[in-house]
Amino acid sequence: MNKPFPDKNLAVINFSIVFYFILMWLSYYYKIDFVLLGVFRELLTIPFLLAQLVFLIIGIPYLFSRPRNPWTMVSILALVICAVLTIGSFF
Repeated sequence: MNKPFPDKNLAVINFSIVFYFILMWLSYYYKIDFVLLGVFRELLTIPFLLAQLVFLIIGIPYLFSRPRNPWTMVSILALVICAVLTIGSFF
């Protein structure tokens, strides 16, 4: 049976989502505001929010059904923490 995502690809995608939200927070914290940065922020935030939820739904069952790779576990844990902080910031 083919895996939908190899461990390495899943970890890279998870880390890239987390990295995007860290960069977005850093730009807010240090008050970096350029027009081009704002355009990319507006274009990418909703797709990354949706991707965050989709890859959480994919990643959590993936951990329980496959042998555990440490990088995949760390990436999914980082994604869970990022999702809690991101979605928690709406409330």
